[in-house]
Amino acid sequence: MASNQSPDGVCFPAGGDGERSTSATGRAIFADCVREIDPELTARIEHTRDWRSGYLAPLRDIIISATSSAEAALSIAQHGLASAHRRFRLSRDGVEYPLAEAMSAFTSPSVASVEVRGHAAREKDLSVPYRGRRLFGAELRTQIDTWVKDGIAEPGFAEAMHAVLDNPDWLDLSDVDLAILGASAEMGPTRSLLRWGARIHAVDLPRPALWEKLIQTTRSTAGTMRIPIGLDSNGQPPFVVGGLVHAEDDATVAQHAGANLLTQAPEIRTWLDLIDQPFVLGTYAYADGATHALLSMAADAIADDLVTRRDDITLAYLATPTDVFMVPIEAVTEAQRRWDSRGFAALFQAPLRMAGQFEPNYPDVYVTPEGREIGINDSLIPQQGPNYALAKRIQRWRALYSRAQGVPVSLNLAPATRTQSVIKNRALSAAYAGAGRFGVEIFEPATSTVLMAALLVHDLRNPASVANPETPLANPMDQFSALANHGGLWRTAYSPRSVLGIAALMGLLDSRS
Repeated sequence: MASNQSPDGVCFPAGGDGERSTSATGRAIFADCVREIDPELTARIEHTRDWRSGYLAPLRDIIISATSSAEAALSIAQHGLASAHRRFRLSRDGVEYPLAEAMSAFTSPSVASVEVRGHAAREKDLSVPYRGRRLFGAELRTQIDTWVKDGIAEPGFAEAMHAVLDNPDWLDLSDVDLAILGASAEMGPTRSLLRWGARIHAVDLPRPALWEKLIQTTRSTAGTMRIPIGLDSNGQPPFVVGGLVHAEDDATVAQHAGANLLTQAPEIRTWLDLIDQPFVLGTYAYADGATHALLSMAADAIADDLVTRRDDITLAYLATPTDVFMVPIEAVTEAQRRWDSRGFAALFQAPLRMAGQFEPNYPDVYVTPEGREIGINDSLIPQQGPNYALAKRIQRWRALYSRAQGVPVSLNLAPATRTQSVIKNRALSAAYAGAGRFGVEIFEPATSTVLMAALLVHDLRNPASVANPETPLANPMDQFSALANHGGLWRTAYSPRSVLGIAALMGLLDSRS
């Protein structure tokens, strides 16, 4: 994709020809991230002509380079972030600024606040909606253990979930402030956190219908939501009574609520900086295509600014399972066991392997310089594209870098989920429908969001969590696998990309039967 338009807000940089090439920018950032530790890989990335189709192997090789040492993993994160911040711009009134310069230049507040309080009692026990039922207590514990037994999640996931169940007082979030970038995001934790009594500082687009739903949700819970309100032409909130921001009803608030992360990143930073107690900054905003990368950069500019100036910020993200990860040898061993147990199916699959189908999930086992055996799980899906991969890597790089700087970071791997962005992509929707044939479980959003919210609570409450920068890790990337619920992608016999088309075909056949 390329554009020579001058957009408003965070934007891709213009090249010498005036075009804003998303592919050229992404390729350059990934090349820069390994320049210090793997010049040969940098050269290969720079010479990849069609980045949209050629990015898959380099992104895998970057993770392989990062497994060589903790220093290598952190170097990649540091240089990747530095390159991204050096390249992306914020455009305003026809003038383009480097992100850091823009964050320093625009410090005046342009949004006020309205607070909405819920009327319900706080939910005191963890419950999870699953397949038309709501699981509590012993039944929920059994399901958690079943997910691990079936290879859907790693053992650390069950340990964390059981810890939350063992400590119901952890769910009292009345003392917790969370700023949510993308408060209405389908995979966001907003609703669960409100039910547990949290105070949410919500950032999302100025769309009345969106805010009506968020406000209604807040009213039905025990939580509180602080909402950004745009100022009028006189620099005042649209409704002021006796010097105080006041609205007669929720509908009026919804009409004026919201802030645009892409165009108002500095002002959102200023609005969040008014929080006078420690808070969690969670990034959950999503958009299709290149806009997702822009949202990640806008959010990272805010995070970078806040954690540089404050020492009371915790960062929170969700990782996608459709990426490349360093995984524990136990996952590799189970995948290889399943591969060896295919029986007669292996005979029918053999001819298709000539066309790249039915490949093993882990053709190689890697050994780190310390003698530790690991695997590389490559679950990248080409339909999601390089901009999606860049957006998620920016978040992972921030998690690695900031944790190394002493900032608590909760980044948990969420399972493949049947979100609207997947459903509207016919190929992905069909592949998800057929994924069960290969030992992969696709979750509903209502299930995933509660599970991920519970893991966030665990990370905030358990001092031994890997979110705590004082918890030692052999490699910083171990944080991503510690509590992973990957939906089975790590332990299936097959390389996910090699059975994507077959899964889609089976999904289509199942839907017609």
